[in-house]
Amino acid sequence: MSAVDPLLVETATRVFADVATFAAVEQAERDGWAPAMWDAISETGLAWVSVPESAGGSGGTLADAVEIVRIAGRHAVPLPLAETGLLGGWLLAGAGLEIPDGPLTVAPGTASDDLAVRDGRLYGTAHRVPWARAVEQIAVLVEGPEAPLVAQVAPSDARVVHAANLAGEPRDTLTFDGVAPRAISPAGAGTDATALRLRGALARTAAMAGALERLEALTLEYTATRRQFGKPVGTFPAVQAHLVHAAQQSAIVNMALSAAVHAAERVSARFEIAAAKLLANQAATEATRHAHQAHGAMGMTREYPLHHFSRRLWAWRSEYGDERGWSRTLGDAVRAVGADHLYPVIAGGSAVLDQLAATGPPSHT
Repeated sequence: MSAVDPLLVETATRVFADVATFAAVEQAERDGWAPAMWDAISETGLAWVSVPESAGGSGGTLADAVEIVRIAGRHAVPLPLAETGLLGGWLLAGAGLEIPDGPLTVAPGTASDDLAVRDGRLYGTAHRVPWARAVEQIAVLVEGPEAPLVAQVAPSDARVVHAANLAGEPRDTLTFDGVAPRAISPAGAGTDATALRLRGALARTAAMAGALERLEALTLEYTATRRQFGKPVGTFPAVQAHLVHAAQQSAIVNMALSAAVHAAERVSARFEIAAAKLLANQAATEATRHAHQAHGAMGMTREYPLHHFSRRLWAWRSEYGDERGWSRTLGDAVRAVGADHLYPVIAGGSAVLDQLAATGPPSHT
């Protein structure tokens, strides 16, 4: 994996810690947006990392952008950082469209969406669009008559129905009735619904990896300071078992994320990203259960920050592919190449799958 710029890591860690305070995250959930937090972060250019400077971004690598999203997850930053650069900026830059100066989001392409372009106008409904009510523009990937198209629209172009995920983050429904996009262009090479789903899954995995780290840190801190029967509760074997399981889940997801980014810099990474998101989805259930059991009643209080991370993990596990969907994707990929290639695919991942795809399916005669 490409080395992540240490200055970006330092800047993101400092800025997110300064602005994403407990009170600020709570206020953002009540209001559906955090304008002061966005202004502070946007001044650093962190939201547009990995978008080429020639397209109006901040430059940097995919690994840089993923690390920023991971740090944002560690601080429960309630903003569309992944959507602005890693997803929306990627779509717009690939299509040769202008990158806006303000917040940007992406229609994630759920199974319920029915967007279509007819005679240059956008029709249909996009569901669970992150922060749609607050952003300046929305990037929409839609099938065209010959190839995928990227359309650039504004929230005011649509009928917006407000909704939120379990963490209180806006996930709005947008309906377009013959809207003329602000701009529209063929998608960049290799950009289609599958590519968007994979990149979205990578972004959510990064955020989940960060949230799992913070979940573990909070649990370790609490069990070290909370005393019962004259000693820290973290010294009791039953509680230690919870700590070990939570730490294991965090480590597994961070390792899978690193492998996915490393693969994405060289090949399609469809196998590695699918595996990483599947592991993150599973960890969201397991790690939060252990963390909340270790905290006891304290973990259920609104005034304690644990729920900022557990609720986000529970919400993000269903975005850009749930556990069942990614399990099926991995199973289908392995089954398609045959039993003889099972171990090479597990060991080599997407590089082996891409090689097998180039040489043709294996013979089963």
